[in-house]
Order: sequence, then structure tokens, then C-alpha cells
Amino acid sequence: MKKIIIFNTSIGSLNTGDYIINESGRKQLSDILKDDFIVELPTHTPTIHNYQSIHRNKLVQVCNSAEYKFIIGTNILAYNNLMPWPNWNVNIFNSKPYNNSIMVGVGSTPNAKNINHYTEFLYKHILSHSFVHSTRDEKTKNMLESIGLKAINTGCVTMWGFTSEKCAKIPKEKSTRVVFTLTDYAKNIEKDQELINILRKNYKTVYFWPQGSDDYEYILSLDYKNIHIISPQLDYYRSLLQSGSIDFVGTRLHAGVFAMQNNVRSIILIVDNRARDIQENYNINAIERDELSVKLDGMINSTFTTDIKINQDKINEWKSQFSK
Repeated sequence: MKKIIIFNTSIGSLNTGDYIINESGRKQLSDILKDDFIVELPTHTPTIHNYQSIHRNKLVQVCNSAEYKFIIGTNILAYNNLMPWPNWNVNIFNSKPYNNSIMVGVGSTPNAKNINHYTEFLYKHILSHSFVHSTRDEKTKNMLESIGLKAINTGCVTMWGFTSEKCAKIPKEKSTRVVFTLTDYAKNIEKDQELINILRKNYKTVYFWPQGSDDYEYILSLDYKNIHIISPQLDYYRSLLQSGSIDFVGTRLHAGVFAMQNNVRSIILIVDNRARDIQENYNINAIERDELSVKLDGMINSTFTTDIKINQDKINEWKSQFSK
């Protein structure tokens, strides 16, 4: 029985989208790891303190000898790791548990123009040179290749299940109800209020799901009359999506992807590079939030298909590295 480390990017996260990513990643890795013993460790918080490595420690031994170490999703890679970066609490002093890690559908945020020498050294030191890394977009693939690592663009792991048969199950017509999201770190009071007004005009019932830790506080600053606010916990959101006759419209990328996983017609409003990069590569139904005034009403009332362009051959190629 092999011992496997999964570095869980949702532990300590303030964004339930990270739980969606990790749930999806575990499902996609299940055929590879079904007979193995899995240990989960966090990325947002320190994994193992230096002083724990001084004495004999079973967890340290497992980290040193694990067959595979996977880091699942999110925009975990930065261009400058000298800046505070809570998505990955790693530096040259605590990086040893990550040695030979393999990326699974990860993305990046360009918090600098180019990768600096320290960050390049860190990534080359802790990421596997033997295995091909899986990225969620072409920019992240190019980033890893620029520092001498092997990578393949498989798309975000949350979308690996979107075959043509899966996409065909998602309705084309507008439903009577809608659930929407806002983004606490990308506020635009004018546009977000307009979003709420458009949804109230077009749907009989409107729900709000607070995916981020401060999304609830944000909606309280807007006119949310007749909006049903549901629990931020993922299972409550799942239950609503599975209750039928509902659409998703909102600024949270993974809330929209999770809705599609549950066969819900979805329109994602783009507020940052993540949704923009994924739309560019994989054809999600999305519009820029700045364009909602002229496009959203018409899109809600139109008939459209979901046709996500995932390359299953690349996904299979990446998975084939771990064949029993």
C-alpha cells in the first residue's frame, strides 16, 4: 500500500471555492489512488515546523518517503514569493515537506511582472522534475516551463468531468429561479446592484450564496430586498442546486462551475484573471461584469448551450503517469 500526500488547498481558506476545487480533485484522483493510504496536509498554514523535523517524527518520515505528493488546484503559484501570499505558506525554511510535489490543475496570479530569482529557486527546488505538472490554463503552463519544469494544460480540475454528454444535460432555457454570488475582494457597488436588479426583474425567486468569508457583509451594503440568503456551507448550496428549476448567475467562478457540475445553467460574470483565462481556453459561458448592462438581460432570456472544451486526451495523458 502506497502512502500519498495530498496538500489540501482548502484547509484554512476563506473561500469555499477552494473546497469545490479539492472535492473535484479528490474525485478525479480516486481512480489513481483508490488502494493507497492518503495523508492530507494544509497549504494555507504551515505544514510541519522546523523543530518537528529535528526529532524522530512519523509524519516527517511519511513526507520524505511518500510515493506521490499532489497539490490540488487554486491560483497557488505566484511570480514573487517574497510578498505575503496566504494561498501557499511556503518558503525556503519550511519547504522540505513539499519536495517532489506534483501540481494538479493549478493556476497562477501574476503578482509581479516576471518570476524573480528567489521564487524560481523555490519552485525548482520543491516541484517534481520527474513528473509532468497539470495546470488549469496556458499562462500557468508557460510559467512552469519557463523555469525548466514539464507541464500540460489540462484545465481546472473542477471541469475535467465536462464531457459532451455531461454538457448536454445542462438546460438551455431560463429557469424560474436563480442563485447568484458576489465577490468580497472585487466590489463594484454600481455594477453589483445592477446585477441584483436584473435578476429580480427576470426571476420569480432569487437566492444569494456567500462563497467568500465577507460576501455576506458585502450584500448587506446593497439593496437586497426579497433576496433569500442561504447558508455559506457547501452542502446547503449543493442542495439548492439539486432542487431543480434554477439558474446560476454571478461573479464567483467556482460557484458557477459547481452549479454546472450539478446540471445547472450558468452565466459567470468575469471580475479577475481566473475566469478570463478559463473562458479564453475552455469556452465557459461568461461575460465581463463591466458589460452586464448591455449583455446580461439578453443572455438570461436567450437559449444557449453549455459546450466546455476540455481536452480529455491531455487529462488522460497526465493521469497515465501514475498507472499501476
